[in-house]
Amino acid sequence: MSSPHPPLFPALVAGSDLPALRFGERSLTYAELAAAAGSLAASIGSARRVALWATPTLETAVGVVAALLAGVPVVPLNPKIGERELGHIVADSAPSVVLAAPGDELPAPLRALDRTDITITPAATPPQTPAEPGPESPAFVVYTSGTTGPPKGAVLPRRALSATLDALEDAWQWTSDDVLVHGLPLFHVHGLILGILGPLRRGGSVRHLGRFSVEGVRRELADGATMLFGVPTMYHRIAEALPADPALAKALSGARLLVSGSAALPVHDHERIASATGRRVIERYGMTETLMNTSVRADGEARAGTVGVPLGGVELRLVDESGAETSDRQEVGEIEVRGPNLFTEYLNRPDATAAAFTADGWFRTGDMAVRDDDGYVRIVGRKATDLIKSGGYKIGAGEIENALLEYPGVREAAVTGEPDDDLGERIVAWIVPSDAEQLPGERELADHVAAQLAPHKRPRVVHYLAELPRNDMGKIMKRSLHA
Repeated sequence: MSSPHPPLFPALVAGSDLPALRFGERSLTYAELAAAAGSLAASIGSARRVALWATPTLETAVGVVAALLAGVPVVPLNPKIGERELGHIVADSAPSVVLAAPGDELPAPLRALDRTDITITPAATPPQTPAEPGPESPAFVVYTSGTTGPPKGAVLPRRALSATLDALEDAWQWTSDDVLVHGLPLFHVHGLILGILGPLRRGGSVRHLGRFSVEGVRRELADGATMLFGVPTMYHRIAEALPADPALAKALSGARLLVSGSAALPVHDHERIASATGRRVIERYGMTETLMNTSVRADGEARAGTVGVPLGGVELRLVDESGAETSDRQEVGEIEVRGPNLFTEYLNRPDATAAAFTADGWFRTGDMAVRDDDGYVRIVGRKATDLIKSGGYKIGAGEIENALLEYPGVREAAVTGEPDDDLGERIVAWIVPSDAEQLPGERELADHVAAQLAPHKRPRVVHYLAELPRNDMGKIMKRSLHA
């Protein structure tokens, strides 16, 4: 069936014998993926919406491609999700089918749904590919972690997928020759849309590790992989392993692109990796609702502590508390974005959708940043948790965290604010020491920050922890610190 719209995955339509997906010992060529996903697409084509039990497996990748071929919106589900949150997502998104790998045991909220097992037995003759839906047709409903109330389902149209992945093709010089390795979870934008659909959009291949390991990264990069995607926790483990692992350093030095996202990569880890491998990790910035907004370019300067420049097609501005665009390059403002990469709406939440956009159509990200003179964006934290107003100053937690991480004996650091009668808010540092027997001194830490940044940015209180609370993506859960 011909379609007036270009296909999301041209290489899938061509159906070659080139490798598309590899998970451990199991792999599929483009022809095999087209057949397996095409068979499944034919069986779910009448569904209103499908839920996908998104384990880090070949089945999940086939399931999501099948749903996209069928033009059916897919709701990816975290396999570690709690039953209450899962119940909310199922009730809110009302999928008619749940896709899962054969043998996966599903929790109670999913058992009432019709189940279709994702079996990877390509048909002898691939079924007819349905016509490509229009660009505004919904591709995903991805639930965002709710900081205030239950998660909201961000509806991502096909246009947002193609716009982001094609902008990254330009920024990262991403081609069909690239082989991506990663071990990210497959229920969110980073691992699933960038990490699985990105290579398929380009006609390249992806090798998923099942779960991240330094050994897996070393093996795959030494065996021809050209790109690595990870989150800061993964790069921190790589940085820790490098001094004793020359083979790892060699494998990383041969990579074309090392990309970190989902949270800020500490400058200390940037420098350790660069000095051991000669390769710099580049960072990019995105959200569930916007997909990717900015990135350090492959042909640009890989500057630690920044997320680069706006991607092609993305407009970005910083605004002050009145909503006016900031005029001073170094003034902290909230990031607002506009472009084809944005979501359509929060499912069933017209109130939340309206509140998320300005009158002139810019999306309020809630992220605070400054812009360097050449346009590079430096994120200083979330408006809700990382913007500290102390003594009349607006202070971003991120720059203090980076300064603390440079101090000897500090392995991890988080910075928050807490109420203070005199200052409005005082700066609180949460430190994981390198050695529990030798804590870096509270006064020394404060003096170090004052000397590196400014006296008003020094922490007034220091707490020492064995570890920082983190979510599946490695983001520090700051609300849990004060709890």
